Amino acid sequence: MRILIRNGRVIDPATRTDAVLDILIEDGRIAARGEKLPVTADRCLEADGCVVMPGLIDMHVHLRDPGQTHKETLRTGALAAARGGFTSICPMPNTTPATDSAEKIRTLLERAREESAVRILPIGAVTVGQEGRELAPIAEMAQAGAIGISEDGKSVMDPDLYEQAMRQARRAGILVMAHCEDKKLVRGGVMQEGKRAQELGLPGISSLSEDVIVGRDILIARATGAHLHLCHCSTAGSVRLVEQAKAAGARVSAEVCPHHFSMSCDEIPGDDANYKMNPPLRGPEDVRALKDGLARGVMDVISTDHAPHAAQEKAQGFLKAPFGITGLETAVPLAVTELVEPGILTWTQLAERMSYTPARLLGVDGGSLAVGTRADVTVIDPYADHQIDPSGFASMGKNTPFAGRRVRGRVTATVAAGRVVYER
Repeated sequence: MRILIRNGRVIDPATRTDAVLDILIEDGRIAARGEKLPVTADRCLEADGCVVMPGLIDMHVHLRDPGQTHKETLRTGALAAARGGFTSICPMPNTTPATDSAEKIRTLLERAREESAVRILPIGAVTVGQEGRELAPIAEMAQAGAIGISEDGKSVMDPDLYEQAMRQARRAGILVMAHCEDKKLVRGGVMQEGKRAQELGLPGISSLSEDVIVGRDILIARATGAHLHLCHCSTAGSVRLVEQAKAAGARVSAEVCPHHFSMSCDEIPGDDANYKMNPPLRGPEDVRALKDGLARGVMDVISTDHAPHAAQEKAQGFLKAPFGITGLETAVPLAVTELVEPGILTWTQLAERMSYTPARLLGVDGGSLAVGTRADVTVIDPYADHQIDPSGFASMGKNTPFAGRRVRGRVTATVAAGRVVYER
């Protein structure tokens, strides 16, 4: 099928393009681009007034499949990704059972070909069963198609074991994606420690629990030469440590989630577990530091940490409910509202943080709209003013603290590998 995306503002960091152009897609690739292309197509997407950028890539999602399909399935998670403008997603391995072998990586990829509207880039577990005792077969998982390893949901607390894992990941040429949290410093907390936690009578989590492991993991990465990617950074301390590590020449990259740059713990209204996530919402000073880190390029990537849960689970309140919120379908409007509209990021920088840089870090085809590249395209109406409405999510998870928030920016079409997988 020949698809013509007509008259959109094309933002392509890879080719330093910011111009109103047409894009022609044929056989899953970008076939041509230019002003008012004199071509015919089987399908035309009108993009007048819209931003057209390389398909978004989410380096950090939870699909709950297998084992917890009452929360999300591979199919529904992929549909949510398409609706959110994402053409590639990296599912974390903390499913039931964990994705901890080459066979499970291959099974996921086989299922994705049948069930997923978008490209699936699997992450393998660091340890068998994510139990922190025995390394998973890292080289075999990489050969089967894993593009990284992670123990996400927890940290590998044994530094000797983690050093071995990083050395194996370096030899395999894949990322080590770190959830940074010292379990002993969490102390049963459920939200950021401080005045608001005291007002709500809830146990708090210190920022130190994140910063300590960020520092440790950077040191291990420097010693091993592994490429360390720090997941869902949430503290001002993490930003400082990443900046220092990069200045010292460490192979470190870092991501920030939209919820962490869009809301602080001071905005938690009460005992509503839709505001419960891990890492937790931090203080206003952390929000400012994260935005500054994204603006200066210290923080490389915007990822969602999409974590759907069933409504009855979240209804239990902060003390009993599981951590996590959905994110695939709110990422673009939050990024436009909180970063682009105030002038913190340009559209080109947003495309870098959400597409170009993730593709480069993962070593996959994507992140560009150059002729000949994979036809992954996201079309965004930058002026669409609307309220976030979880009832309309494609995801099975409706757990978001942003319900009813007024935002700007909305995905109007998503093209993945030359197929229109979402059109508003």
